[in-house]
Amino acid sequence: MFPALIWAVLALSVGFSVRRGGVGAGPWAGAALLSGGVFLAGVQASIVRANLDRAEWRDAGSVGSAIAATAAAATAAGVLRWLAGRRGATPASGEETGGAPRMEIPEGERFVWLSRATNPWLQLTAALTGLVAAAGLIDLRWALIAPFAIASILVLFCSSVQARVTEKGLDVAFGPLGRPVRHWAAQDIESARAESRTPAQVGGWGYRLSGLGTAVMLRTGECLVIRPRTGSEFAVSVDDAERGAALINSLSARRVGLR
Repeated sequence: MFPALIWAVLALSVGFSVRRGGVGAGPWAGAALLSGGVFLAGVQASIVRANLDRAEWRDAGSVGSAIAATAAAATAAGVLRWLAGRRGATPASGEETGGAPRMEIPEGERFVWLSRATNPWLQLTAALTGLVAAAGLIDLRWALIAPFAIASILVLFCSSVQARVTEKGLDVAFGPLGRPVRHWAAQDIESARAESRTPAQVGGWGYRLSGLGTAVMLRTGECLVIRPRTGSEFAVSVDDAERGAALINSLSARRVGLR
């Protein structure tokens, strides 16, 4: 649990830095997370191996060479991830916002756009990890219950998403209960667009941080991508993204014009 706690602190710190630093922080953020994960897992495995079949900790074997190899592997993984993030960030930097789609909204009328997406494989994963946690309740094995219960909840909340655009801006709700919710006011969004992306581009499935910014990737294909006036880009894989982007751009232009 101690390495897991260190990893959680690292992930929260990197996530906070990325939100403040913008898209350019993505490559080093992914490198830090991957490098840190490899190092923590390797150190933990080395310590367990050194103590395996030993009666007391004083009899444990040496971990010097194993940790040195782990540090080298973590460094290599971080460098490779940083290089991959730099290549993945290139297309985003060349995007032009001048031709962003817009939707005509007659005066006095109100529009709402709503789209949902679900990943059944992530839901199945949440169910399986939840069953493992429930099995640990039989003899109260908390070392089994705690990590699998936390994993089940986190995966469940990343397995479905709902994007909603109103005159107030964009709301992205997670999980079956629609909580938590991320909100962007219309005037705080510089532009929006529809863009095809794959899990390989953003670093996998679920809630991801990469050189392209933040993404909620539940399936390959069309994504709604917004560029806030401050912070990194945000993408969510939902259907009918082009209509949602057009409505956001129109509402944003209207709000900015009223300032």
